[in-house]
Amino acid sequence: MAGALGACLLAGALPAAFAQGGTPLRLLVGFPAGAGSDAIARTLGEKLKDQLGVPVVVENRAGAGGQIAAQALKASPADGHTFFLSHDHTISILPLVVKNPGFNPAADFVPVAGFATFANVLAVSGGTPAKSFDEYIKWVRTQRGGKETIGIPAPASIPEFLVKMISDKYKLDIQSAPYRGSAPMTADMLGNQISAGIASVPDFIENHKAGKVRIIATIGAKRQALLPQVPTFTELGFANLEDLPYYGIFAPVGTPQPVIDRFGDALSKVLAMPEVKDKLTGMGLTVGYEPQGQFAGRVRTYTQGWEKIIQSSGFKPL
Repeated sequence: MAGALGACLLAGALPAAFAQGGTPLRLLVGFPAGAGSDAIARTLGEKLKDQLGVPVVVENRAGAGGQIAAQALKASPADGHTFFLSHDHTISILPLVVKNPGFNPAADFVPVAGFATFANVLAVSGGTPAKSFDEYIKWVRTQRGGKETIGIPAPASIPEFLVKMISDKYKLDIQSAPYRGSAPMTADMLGNQISAGIASVPDFIENHKAGKVRIIATIGAKRQALLPQVPTFTELGFANLEDLPYYGIFAPVGTPQPVIDRFGDALSKVLAMPEVKDKLTGMGLTVGYEPQGQFAGRVRTYTQGWEKIIQSSGFKPL
């Protein structure tokens, strides 16, 4: 009875820890203000503060594909005041492509909850004549002599491996052109400095709707709701590209479970708000709350899948 009573008291006291001393909750983001992840974090943070009863401060620790923010999370006390909003690149991919990232997600972090998936897509610039993936491949082969460059937001990212898969499948000489983020890459696409780029749906969707770029292929087991006319890479004959990248919340390992449960419950209520769901959906996300256990399974399966792809590509960690 004493043990059960103690557990009940802990469960009641820890949610109040969010508001101890009026201390704001920090929501770390690994990308700069104005980027897609930042916009998502601010959309959620504005509503989470009402659910949790404490200010939620989005803290941008930009750089190295989220590596700096992840290191900051590892260094933070597990007191329920620091969380990390991240997509798959930082959690699943970086540890596979960087020898010493400065963090180990499996040992240093605990998944809190997932809230969305999205797709990486191939898009061509407005000055590129191809209107479809097949036309793009034909254009590269016949008009570019089989040689081309595709922009990617960061080196050693999923877009880089997609470029290699496209090049290998069609026996073309297509190389990646790494940028420091999707914004400068998209700017070069809009200026027709590069013919194509690979990034996420949120990075391209507004320019796609405006006809300034054309999305011509997407990963995933089925077509994206916002892009019903765009085929998946799976439809085009590529293997192992069914799993979608994810967005979720992480905390330092050791964060009390009642705190994690409270945050997850608040997040589920925020995602159920029509205005939040509509805004995130408009950014190109497929919104869906995943509780801790389910989300942890997604992260594990996704990471294992890409580990096989990266290893088979011959890539050596940097």
